[in-house]
Amino acid sequence: MNLSNFVNTYYQYRDVESLNCNKRLLIVGPGQGLDRQFFQWAHYDVVSFDIDAAFEPDHIGSVHDLSIFRDGQFDVAIASHVLEHMAVPYLDSALTELARVARYVLIYLPVGGRFLHCRLVPPCSSYRLSVVIDFINPFDRSDGVTPRYCAQQHFWELGRPGFSVRAMRRRFSSHFEVLQSYRNHDWPQSHNFVLRSKHRFEGGP
Repeated sequence: MNLSNFVNTYYQYRDVESLNCNKRLLIVGPGQGLDRQFFQWAHYDVVSFDIDAAFEPDHIGSVHDLSIFRDGQFDVAIASHVLEHMAVPYLDSALTELARVARYVLIYLPVGGRFLHCRLVPPCSSYRLSVVIDFINPFDRSDGVTPRYCAQQHFWELGRPGFSVRAMRRRFSSHFEVLQSYRNHDWPQSHNFVLRSKHRFEGGP
């Protein structure tokens, strides 16, 4: 556990609360379990799902196949730093499944390469100025099917050639309406997307 875990959980909670929806929540990739414990403490009805039994999820499987869940079973699904662990051929299936089981989806992705983060926090003020400048090798192309990054755990990362924010928004647009897309300036390694499913659910959108 480190500070980034707590920062990430805070942003998940903030984004979920901004949606003003009911409290049926799916967490894909619960990791150490901080997210799950916090949302349970906040009186959410939480179901966890992971491919690795070591994390003791409620259900075991891959996010590209969520057939154990019915359409619209959850108000929100969270996939925080999960999808980059999937080869690209499975990515669209995962997005289709997330859009099917939840009305809103939070997808947080790691930003590849190195970056310079400058932050100004004046005393006695809530105003903060934060600037992030990324440095990514334009020739470092991923084929999307070979794990190359983060000790061979990531098949691709946001910002690398072929995986720009714009490219990911286009990919998401087949399944979702993008409500928010923002860099987490408290944890610049993460870019966060808040999405609304385009799936037609029983009882309305």
